[in-house]
Amino acid sequence: MISLHQIVKRYGQNEVLRGVSLSVAKGEVCALLGPSGGGKSTLLRTINGLESFDEGEIRVDELSLKPAPGAEREATLKQIRRRVGMVFQQFNLFPHRTVLDNVTEAPIHVLGKSVDEARQQARQLLDRVGLKDKCDVWPSSLSGGQQQRVAIARALAMNPEVILFDEPTSALDPRMTAEVTSVMTDLARSGQTMIVVTHAMGFARNVAQRVHVLHAGTIAESGPPAQIFEAPQTEITKEFLSEVRAN
Repeated sequence: MISLHQIVKRYGQNEVLRGVSLSVAKGEVCALLGPSGGGKSTLLRTINGLESFDEGEIRVDELSLKPAPGAEREATLKQIRRRVGMVFQQFNLFPHRTVLDNVTEAPIHVLGKSVDEARQQARQLLDRVGLKDKCDVWPSSLSGGQQQRVAIARALAMNPEVILFDEPTSALDPRMTAEVTSVMTDLARSGQTMIVVTHAMGFARNVAQRVHVLHAGTIAESGPPAQIFEAPQTEITKEFLSEVRAN
């Protein structure tokens, strides 16, 4: 469903992605792990155009995204963004809108849904993430975990084929992390295609079907969770897991 082929990203002379290739099938949960600065978030953000890239190709179903700027690239990006949702580390909710309005904003103004239809769907989604009683409150009154669950509901409101998660629990304490990973696990069980940059090793181990370890702009190792966590093949993966366990 998603294919990244030889993606290269440079900041001046610094090559932060050095020919990364991977693919994600429909219904698959893919986890991107590795030390900070390895290129995980940058790679994720190239998929929906939040980061440009210098070489390679990204395919989302039949859509092909290449580096060359221009009207064709922008048209392709617009189509990709309709299919690919995003949940960020920082929740990015509109502070001046209620929880319900945050979830209905894009369906109304981007998808052209009626207010009544968008609100009905938003209430269902907020119920799904355990926040049906928070529709009319302001984001500032919610905990971090609750705000992140609203952000997930907002992403789901666009009916995405894929959701990208960029370290969705790194700003949360353990209890709030559990709230959010529970919702993500439920999405995975329902067949939602997901690519997740995460430091939540339990989620990667128990929920992902495939794990990629990124280091210094390349994929050091790929495989099912059992291989990565129980029988890693590279010293980079072994060192990374050792550091994670030590912390």
